[in-house]
Amino acid sequence: MPATMSAALPKEILAKAANVARGLAIDAVHASSSGHLGLPLGCAEIGAVLFGHALRHSPKHPAWMNRDRFVLSAGHGSMFLYAWLHLAGYAEMTLDEVKRFRQLGSKTPGHPELEHAPNGIETTSGPLGQGIANAVGMAVAAKMAEARFNTKEHTIFDHRIVVLAGDGCMQEGVALEALSFAGHQRLDNLVVLYDANDVTLDAMAKETQSEDTAKHYEALGFEVETVDGHDMEAFHAAFTRARIAGSGKPQMLIVKTLIGKGIPEVAGTQKAHGEGGAKFAEAARKNLGLPAEPWYVGGDVKAFFAKRVEELDAAHAAWTKTFDAWKAKNPDLAAVLGAARASAHTVQEDTKKRTVDTKALFDAIPTFPADTKIATRKAGQDVLQPIAKVTPLLVGGSADLYGSTLNYIGDLKAGDDDFKPEHRTGRNIRFGIREHGMGAMMNGITAHGIFRASGATFLVFADYLRPSIRLAALSHLPVLYVFTHDSVGVGEDGPTHQPVETVPGLRVIPNLDVIRPADPEETAGAFVAAMERTDGPTLLALTRQNVPLLAEIPVEERRHGVLRGGYVAKKETAALELVLLATGSELQHAMEAAKTLGPGTRVVSMPCFQRFDRQPEAYRESVLPRSCRKRVAIEASVPSTWGRYVGLDGAAIGIERFGISAPGGTVMKELGITAEHVVKVARSLS
Repeated sequence: MPATMSAALPKEILAKAANVARGLAIDAVHASSSGHLGLPLGCAEIGAVLFGHALRHSPKHPAWMNRDRFVLSAGHGSMFLYAWLHLAGYAEMTLDEVKRFRQLGSKTPGHPELEHAPNGIETTSGPLGQGIANAVGMAVAAKMAEARFNTKEHTIFDHRIVVLAGDGCMQEGVALEALSFAGHQRLDNLVVLYDANDVTLDAMAKETQSEDTAKHYEALGFEVETVDGHDMEAFHAAFTRARIAGSGKPQMLIVKTLIGKGIPEVAGTQKAHGEGGAKFAEAARKNLGLPAEPWYVGGDVKAFFAKRVEELDAAHAAWTKTFDAWKAKNPDLAAVLGAARASAHTVQEDTKKRTVDTKALFDAIPTFPADTKIATRKAGQDVLQPIAKVTPLLVGGSADLYGSTLNYIGDLKAGDDDFKPEHRTGRNIRFGIREHGMGAMMNGITAHGIFRASGATFLVFADYLRPSIRLAALSHLPVLYVFTHDSVGVGEDGPTHQPVETVPGLRVIPNLDVIRPADPEETAGAFVAAMERTDGPTLLALTRQNVPLLAEIPVEERRHGVLRGGYVAKKETAALELVLLATGSELQHAMEAAKTLGPGTRVVSMPCFQRFDRQPEAYRESVLPRSCRKRVAIEASVPSTWGRYVGLDGAAIGIERFGISAPGGTVMKELGITAEHVVKVARSLS
């Protein structure tokens, strides 16, 4: 390592900044009587080197596309991030916000939240391991961006993804899934900083782990180095090497630190993990050479970071000149990138400014022939291809199930557009049998801000990635889930693969749209609805079994009805007496039952409860008039979520048990999911 590299490090002022950051963390946790001190104190020198010298970012331009992404996977140590974002000069992270740590309405919640204080916060973290997997997803997106947009003349993307994680993150399965994927994919733009302080929350780490971490990750394809996290020159040299390694391998620095450094009473023990050291605040300030008054930031530290902001602004300005020259030379590429930035989630842009051309999406999808009878997963395959042409930065993946989920963009048989080291422009990501990692990596791809991520597995396995789905919803990330084999109609595979409780369980996640289309044209509407939505995730539940095309309902009504979440599929021809409601493959049974139940029967298709509930009251009343209390719903799942629509006077036909191993049609009939059962229940209502 050249001597000038470490000589350039302003050690004296960075050491002061490290102790100032420690003081801010101590004061915040002490003031709120809540929080985690161990990481902010133990990793202070790491923060000083990163935010004071080594990271490429710009507090004046926080949405800079080519900024390094810094992810705090160990989100419980949020005061590390808040302190350094404040010192670094991010406008929204004022000292007043630091003082309001964990208080109502502050931008400094207990764990970092992407939408809560967007400047400098790249992802919502806290559930351990998620941030690591998000970072891997960001590394995928960065590689894709380099391959899609860099030219021989202009390099506009060459940033790195840096993630700080602790023992808890490394122990979680989602992290191992993602890091195994990163090694296989040779994501050498990823730098993992493992805060190896030998402590977990309950006990010393030796009580729960004993593997040789370096050998473990070397075996997974990482380049690994162990370094003293309190020796800033050593850490800086190691980080610089990792950042520019060019070895074709992801990088891991095992950074040895003293948890709770600065509070001798708890340092190096599990007591330092949480707020245990906060009661020693006064002595700690003195021990760190800080004044007695809290919230101290010295003038020399302020001046240093003010100068650093200007240096980073100059770097951003230089990049902007390159970017402008690139745009002039590559107008078509610039248009693609500009459209992506308008429709994808980016950490700085108002969601109201994100736009999607819904008409263009519908126009691209041919209507299905009237005699079509295919599974909605097959319809999804047919719909996805034209949508992918209209939205070139939509990327997809599957948990080793492309042959069943049918969501491969392009020719699945050829399999020639996979994302891999030798083909970074590939639009299809083979995640392997790693559902949870897939979900978290999709969040990272989307949070990166350029690509729209989609991914697929069987619906019954949604629980394997439910924590990642929840975080996508919490973070307002427009991720698309294409989940197939949506009900007991799966048939012979039996109860282990027949979801009955899954759809209702997903519907209760706030800000998640769950759509069960009834036929191919509703499937077209479902995909367009997912692409149209840019302020949260959408989950499509698609059938394995064939369903009829419901040609008696006009195509336009089926497609656009899904956008509204619910619509009148069959209007009564006499005074309204009964409303039948259904979703997915069960709509056919409601339509058939209506023929027997008479002219006063209305059929309502309800593919997406969440979208319907967002409609104006007048529209909802036009579909489900309060005056008609005689209502029957049918869905091949636990019926508990239908109560809001059928009320106390109505009934919901569903399945209150696990499924059966038998042909799908036989299972449906055995469990009462038939038109005849709808008629019987409807006639039993008073």
